[in-house]
Amino acid sequence: MGVPGLTGFVEERGAFFTELRVRDTKLVIDGSSLYHRLCFASAADFRRGGDYGLFAALRACRVAPFVVLDGGRGADDRKLPTLRGRAAERLRAAHGLSRGDGGCLVPLLSREAFVQALGRLGVPFVQCFAEADREIAGLANRWGCPVLSLDSDFCVFDLAAGYCPLSHFQWQGLCAGPQGCYVPARCFSVEKFCGHFRHLNRSLLPLFAVMHGNDYVDLAALEVFFSKVRLPKGCAAGKRGKHGRLQGLLSWLSQFAEPAEAVDNVLKYLKKHQREEIRELLSSSMEDYTPSDVNLEDFFQNGKYECAAARKADLPQWVLDALAKGKLAPFISDALILRSTFLHVQVENMQRPSAHSAALPIRQVIYGLLLKVSENTEAASPSKQTNELPVVCEFDRLQKTLKKTFVQAASLPTDFCDDHFPLDKLMEVPESCRQMLLLETLGVKMSFLEPVPSHLQLPVAVTCYWIRYSEPKIKLHQLKALLLMMVSGELHRKTSDPDPTAVHAEDDSIAYNEFLKWKEKKLQNKDFDLDAAHGFCQWQCCLQMGLYLNQLLCTPLSEPDLTSRLYSGTLVHRLYEELKATPSVENLFSSSPKMTQLYQVLLNMVES
Repeated sequence: MGVPGLTGFVEERGAFFTELRVRDTKLVIDGSSLYHRLCFASAADFRRGGDYGLFAALRACRVAPFVVLDGGRGADDRKLPTLRGRAAERLRAAHGLSRGDGGCLVPLLSREAFVQALGRLGVPFVQCFAEADREIAGLANRWGCPVLSLDSDFCVFDLAAGYCPLSHFQWQGLCAGPQGCYVPARCFSVEKFCGHFRHLNRSLLPLFAVMHGNDYVDLAALEVFFSKVRLPKGCAAGKRGKHGRLQGLLSWLSQFAEPAEAVDNVLKYLKKHQREEIRELLSSSMEDYTPSDVNLEDFFQNGKYECAAARKADLPQWVLDALAKGKLAPFISDALILRSTFLHVQVENMQRPSAHSAALPIRQVIYGLLLKVSENTEAASPSKQTNELPVVCEFDRLQKTLKKTFVQAASLPTDFCDDHFPLDKLMEVPESCRQMLLLETLGVKMSFLEPVPSHLQLPVAVTCYWIRYSEPKIKLHQLKALLLMMVSGELHRKTSDPDPTAVHAEDDSIAYNEFLKWKEKKLQNKDFDLDAAHGFCQWQCCLQMGLYLNQLLCTPLSEPDLTSRLYSGTLVHRLYEELKATPSVENLFSSSPKMTQLYQVLLNMVES
């Protein structure tokens, strides 16, 4: 994210910050930065909900957080080359992890868990229509409050109250002061930064960011300039690495009073026939650092999200509202607007087909629901023939490389294909019909799910689907490990928020303590079964698409709570390995009759 090398340069120097005591203020938080930070923080097992102590700390300091999340790719899809590059990086990281190398990879359902956690904690949040940076800057300036992020683009924006990097936001070490407690933090100082480069005019920072390269602009067009210009301190391309070029460019720009003069001087180094095209590119790209005029304050006060790009996309109002409230994922808007989606890789067996292959029939139903409204319209589709079903371009892995595949949308039952039920009227379809489409897609009947607690019905239905569509076929130990993990999540939920009037509450507490003791024991067999991992990755893919389909159908089944340890990769692998060696692990929750019964109900159901 942001300007390559800028965060590293600023951190290494350490002289471009001012100390800040954060209290009694609003705080605009870059949601994408925060959930990545939580995911990779060593103390937090994000796969099981993450560490949300940050929000308790903010409350203690009377800080009102407002989280702003990125949305989809947007109709112009300008970041496609960057996103393809990042997907290829994730693929390399996943391959390394599958071979036992070190590395980090964001778990597949982490974003969904984060959004649920914000809702559970009552933290106000909005999901923007596309990239959130400009809207974050606009809201922070409207309120005169800082931005909390880990994106170096915020060093470039003109922010009234500054940018606080998450890496310098010490929420775990609250301090007491005469005016109450505060979060010690550091704020990036544009004045100190520009002062270091011969008092560079801050209005030139967007031009610097565009020329040095960011998520939108390919540097190749400006390589001629860098190969010819004499940058101060001998910082020509390639001589002193990234920071060398970065410092040289900033020093070179400092001789100009304003951006137009600097652009004219850049163009002198280019061929005449290129100049106007590059001028346009630089000018339009610098606008990415202008705070947006989208009024997010209106959303947080009245629930209304209005933006020109969303209006231009001509989506049904209920879809726009659901996207802004995080009730539909960016995956949905990308499929609807661009007919193109990215499927994120996990730690899976790279010799086998992508784990997402198992969820293909669910995705096809999603595409059918989204795109039947525009079957007879000209759209950005690989298939221009209106008599064919719409096609969506999916970016997924083929072995160890990123490939795009064209997938045909499913043909839907007549209840949903009928002209009376286009996408804009989907909410008016009777719930029984919407539920039937969801369950038919997953291959189960509602009567079958009735004995299951409502919040587990979707995961159980997905598990039945997974057994049918997984390749290689799921082993019984894998199924039992997954169901035991679900029961452990249920036990955690009940003991974390106990009902003192509930029958067997004490039994649940005893069983949970025994479970925790079992977890503390050292695992005898530390082998990593890659095929088992592949199977569990397939389950997560199926659950993700099951969630998205359920959301698109306006939740005919209760949404499962991803923050209550519904899925933990570490735990499910351990249960699987121990079940192979010691089948009695199946009786892990025998102290709780209720949990034992739940496990048997789930097992008998899914096996039948």
